[in-house]
Amino acid sequence: MALSPAPPTTTRWRRPALVKSPRPGSSEAARAWRKGYYPIGEAVQLPEDAFHDEADKQAHESRNFALRGRLPTAARKNGLVRWQSGGSLTLPLMEAQQTYEVVARGGGTGPQLHVTGAKLGEMTLATSRGPATVPAWLFTVDGYDTPLKRAAVRPSEPPTPPIEPFAEGSSATLQALRQLVGTARDGRSVTVAAAHGACDDGPAVDVLETGGSVVLSASVVGTKNGPCTGQLLSERLTVKLDRPLGDRVLLDAFTGRPAAYGRT
Repeated sequence: MALSPAPPTTTRWRRPALVKSPRPGSSEAARAWRKGYYPIGEAVQLPEDAFHDEADKQAHESRNFALRGRLPTAARKNGLVRWQSGGSLTLPLMEAQQTYEVVARGGGTGPQLHVTGAKLGEMTLATSRGPATVPAWLFTVDGYDTPLKRAAVRPSEPPTPPIEPFAEGSSATLQALRQLVGTARDGRSVTVAAAHGACDDGPAVDVLETGGSVVLSASVVGTKNGPCTGQLLSERLTVKLDRPLGDRVLLDAFTGRPAAYGRT
């Protein structure tokens, strides 16, 4: 179901009522999230002009690729992940064939996309530490002028989340944040996107701050009984913090993991 465009940013936040407190050892887990490579954005980036027709789109969605050439081997064993905010991390590189097999899991009947080669390059994606430039295999797809990119390094081993995710069905109103939109220059507020329906008063966000993390909990308020359309809406909300975010990890209470960074 498609989301309607987000309206102008509003401020609707509350002090914690639904937010879970971090578990013991959460500061160590939060530090681990800040040091490792944990992508929270899409690891595959499509060619700029994708797709030419419905058949190509269907082939991609079913991961139905066919290899029509030889894939190279990496000239080095490791690659460097570089964060826009500073810092870097050296990680083992995946070979082109390994990466291709992650992308191409279909191989059935129906429309296919033909991969004719690849070269090692870079791509930018969202991580728990903000945008990062990472090594990527750039696959040449027959009929397209720009490559299909796939990250060529695996995520770091995840630590135990600083908070426990909510169990399925444990809350009638709590939901995952759509994404983190941005942070104020002074770090004293963050803007997030949250979803809600057509028959309610909109989303709200609870916040709980600790020394190592900021936990955000999205929910829907003012749900109305009776018939309602299935429309799914998106709204941006600005959440005020008691002190600058700094290097504290920003967590989604529903998933127990860092809030996904991106733009609606």
